Order: sequence, then C-alpha cells, then structure tokens
Amino acid sequence: MNHFTIFASKNDLDDMHAKIADVFAKGFAIEKQDSGYLLKSKGLFKKCRCSMNILTEDMNPDYFAKNIPGMMGYYDTIPFKDEQLKERVMIQIAVLNTVIAIEMDRAMTDEHMQLFTRLLTRIGGIGFLPDGTLLDQNGSVIVYPNGESGPSDFRPHACTRKINTHEVASAQGEVRKNKTIAFLTEREIPYAASLPQLSPLENLHFKSQEDIARRAVALLIVIQFACDVAQNGDIEGSREFFTDMLHKYKVQPFLTEQERLFLGAQHPSTQEAVNISWQYEAYWTLIWALGMVEELDFPEDVCDCEYAIQAVSSCETFEQFYQQTIMRSKEEILDEADKIYRLHWACVDSRINGQTAPLALNESVVMERRRGLFWMIGYQDEEWDTISMDT
Repeated sequence: MNHFTIFASKNDLDDMHAKIADVFAKGFAIEKQDSGYLLKSKGLFKKCRCSMNILTEDMNPDYFAKNIPGMMGYYDTIPFKDEQLKERVMIQIAVLNTVIAIEMDRAMTDEHMQLFTRLLTRIGGIGFLPDGTLLDQNGSVIVYPNGESGPSDFRPHACTRKINTHEVASAQGEVRKNKTIAFLTEREIPYAASLPQLSPLENLHFKSQEDIARRAVALLIVIQFACDVAQNGDIEGSREFFTDMLHKYKVQPFLTEQERLFLGAQHPSTQEAVNISWQYEAYWTLIWALGMVEELDFPEDVCDCEYAIQAVSSCETFEQFYQQTIMRSKEEILDEADKIYRLHWACVDSRINGQTAPLALNESVVMERRRGLFWMIGYQDEEWDTISMDT
C-alpha cells in the first residue's frame, strides 16, 4: 500500500503547514508546491518521497461535486452491521470539504503509517485506506470493507462553515441528496448540484397510512371515470357507477376539489380526463408506499394498470383493502421523493435544451410520481392538485 487519504471538515487551511511540519519536519525535508507538499526523507538509507495533494471544496468544487456523492454511494453499498454507525458515517461524508491525498513512491511501512496517523489526529479528520477501511482521527478503525464495525467510538464532526451554510441545511438532507446524486452519477444522468435538499423528516408532515389508503382508492375510482370520458364512453352511466363506488368504499371525502368538479360536470373536459388518467402513476406511488408494489422501477414506462385496478377491485370494502397494506418507512418514502425530484430536473433540463431525456425517462411518469410522493411527505403542505413542479 502506498496511498493514504485524509478527509476533513475544516473552516480553513491556515494551520495546515504547521501541522505537517510538526509531524514530518524531523525526518523529512518539506517543500511547498502549488497543489500541496513534497516530502523527502532526510536519511541516507531507505530514502523515499511522499507527495501530499491538498484539495478544498472552495478551490476544487468539481472534485467534491463528483467524488463526495461517489464516496457516499460506495459506503451506502457496504453492508454495515451497525445501521446507526452507517448513518454517522454518511453524515460525516456529507460535510467533508477538505482532502489530503498522500502518495508514497514505495510501500508504506508501519513507521510511515504512524506518522500519517499522527497527521490525521492533528487535522481531526477521518482516514481512508485503499481497501475501503475507514479510520477515526486517532487511527482506530471505524468500519471495515465487509461492514464489520471497528473499535472506534466514532462521532461525526463538522466545521462551523458547513453547519452554518444554507447548502447543508441538515446533515440528514445532505446525506439523502448525495445518495441520490451517486445514483444519478452511476447511470450518467445529469444533475444540478445547486438543487436544494428536501426538508429533514422532522420538518415534514407525512400523511398517515389510512389517509394514503383512502386517497389511493378515491383516486383510482375517479381515474376510471376519467378513462371513460377520454374514450367517449357512456358519461352518465359511468358517473353513476363510479359515484356509487366512492360511497361503497367510503372515500368520497378524499376526492380533491378539482376531482369533484370533474365528476359532477355536465360536459367533462376530454383534456382534463387525459390529465387525470395520467395520475395512475401518482396512484402507483401510493400503493407502493402501502407495500402493495414491491419497488418503484426506473420511470421510463407506465405502471401496470391492470394490477393497479385489481389492488382495489379484489376487495369488497375499504377495510378489506386497508388490511392488506403495510406502510413503508418515512425514510424510504423520502428517499424516493428526493430521487424523483432530481430526475425531474434531468427531464426538464433535457427538454429545454432540445435533447432526449436520459435513459428514456418519461417526464409525464416522473411528474405524476412526484405528485404522489410529495403529497405523502407533506412537502410545504401543498394540496394534491397544486403540488409544485419547480426544478
């Protein structure tokens, strides 16, 4: 091994030279270079050279925009035995803004590692070994690449600059944002690093399991009426049938105002019917959150409408439908909301630049998924019909 990397969260580098000199001046000649330092051993024997490349978020924004999400994605895939430790590691990575990349011209000895660990302690960061092992500031292992916890009692540290800036409004939000960016980067989907975080869990007003279930049933019923309108079916017969269905499942109060007006219109608009029909995709997110859909596939194709209908039509009452639901965690729903938010930006960016959406993303599917997910998390307390679609 001839590489060792120190990551840190620091307000500035004013004391960096003094810290390096304190650790290495006795055994190495230290030369300041544009990108960091070059260290040359002073001894006649076992001569070696060591370069220290120093990068900061201020001076190297592209590096951090690419590599911090990548690092986040890497540790997200490690099967941590301790989920709380994983959360602390992800929070730490989210607030890193300084990197000291150390490379030697020969294999590192135990003596070299002791020196690098001393520097790590002086700087107060975390150490990264080439195999993925993470060290705390004292050189104790935080986590091994197989997910096993080390002896370190690790707690994340953030400098005041990162805590106080608007960009890192919450460590939780930054972790979520960077996980999504890692997902996008892996698939070569463009993203905007400036797109803000979604609010942390404690600041959102999640809908209850029952509210989501009743909204899902009401929405599916009005979608069926909209499909009949769009296909020039028997409007009056359809209206009567689906109004009875709303009463049967006791979900009429869970229609939106626009849906009530549409259902009661003497001549319902065909275009509005088409728009409501697209909300199958929003409905799909609701029954996904209720555990009735295994996963939300990449939003390139429309959902399975036949299964979507069966999920409710196979039940005689709302209570029977509700008993089949198992609510997903708020964290999982918020993760999907963040993902669809940034995928929506990619769709809009492609459209306004006259390009095809990456990986055949379907913007209509994305928008309706966003409606359902943002409604469930209570984003800015917006109503179903007025969910913001800004990017």
